[in-house]
Amino acid sequence: MTELLTAALAGQRRALARVLSLVENGSEQSREWIALLYPHTGQAQIIGITGAPGSGKSTLVAQIAAEYRRRGLTVGIVAIDPSSPFSGGALLGDRIRMRALSGDPGVFIRSMATRGSLGGTARGTADVVMVLDACGYRRILIETVGAGQTEVDIARTAHTTLVIQAPDMGDEVQALKAGLLEIADILIVNKADQLGADRTVAILQAMLDLRDDPLAPTWRPPVLKTVAIAGQGTAEAVDAIERHVAYLAQSGRLRERQRARLANELQTLLREELLRRALAHIGSERYQALIERIISHETDPYSAAQELLREIQL
Repeated sequence: MTELLTAALAGQRRALARVLSLVENGSEQSREWIALLYPHTGQAQIIGITGAPGSGKSTLVAQIAAEYRRRGLTVGIVAIDPSSPFSGGALLGDRIRMRALSGDPGVFIRSMATRGSLGGTARGTADVVMVLDACGYRRILIETVGAGQTEVDIARTAHTTLVIQAPDMGDEVQALKAGLLEIADILIVNKADQLGADRTVAILQAMLDLRDDPLAPTWRPPVLKTVAIAGQGTAEAVDAIERHVAYLAQSGRLRERQRARLANELQTLLREELLRRALAHIGSERYQALIERIISHETDPYSAAQELLREIQL
C-alpha cells in the first residue's frame, strides 16, 4: 500500500484530501487504490439529505453533524454543488456555510461539483463515500444539489434518505410529482418557526396515509419539524435516523439496500467502461461521421447505434 493511502488510513487529513482528489478525478491509479481500500469499508452509515433550494439543507446537515459529534461519532460530509453548464466550474458554497465545523478533527467536509451528472449527485460520489468509510468516518452525510424533481439518485447511494421541506414553498406537491416522497425514509419540515409549518406537516402526513398499505407493514417515514438555524429538532432528527438504521438491520433490509447500492454502482462502472472501450474501438473519425449522417437524416440514432454495436460485436 502506498505511503499516501497508509497516511490517509492513519487519519492524516491532508493525505485523505489528496486521495479524495485523485479518486474523484478517476485516474488509473485511483482504481488500484479503491481495490486496496475496499476491505476497510462497510462500517459507515450513509445518510442522504435532499430537498428543494431554500429549504435549509446545508444548515441542517451542519447541525446533524454537530449532534453526531456530541454523541462521539466521526462524520464525513459530501456536499454537492451544481456545475456551470458553460464554464464547468462550481461555487462549492456548502463548505462556506459549514465553516463552523471546519476546526473539528472528527469531521471531514468534501465539496464536489456535479460535472454534468444528473440526479442530484456527482459522478464520483460513490468513490468518495467509500474512501471516507475506509478512513473511519462512521456517519457519512451526502447533501445533494437540491434541484428538486431529479433528486432521486441519492436513494441508490444512501442507507437512509432525508427529504427536507420548508413551509408554503409548494414543495408538498412537488414531492408527490417527483417521487421524492417515495424515496424519503424521514421527512423533515425545516424552518418550522414560520407560518404554514403545521399545514405542511399535515399535507405530508396525508400523503403518507394515501401511500400506506395496511396489509404490508413497513417503515413509515416520520414527519419531523426542525429549526436548523437555531438547532431545534436536530437531536430528534438524529434519533429518527438511528431508529431507521436499527430497523434496516433488524428487518434484513440493510443487506437489501447494500445489494441494490452495489449493483447500481457496478452497472454504472460497466456502462462507463463499455462506452469508453466502444468509442476507442470505433475511433473519433468514424463516430463523428456517423453523427453527421444522423444530422443529415441519412440514418436515425437507433439504427446508428445498432450499426456501431455490430462493428464492435456487441
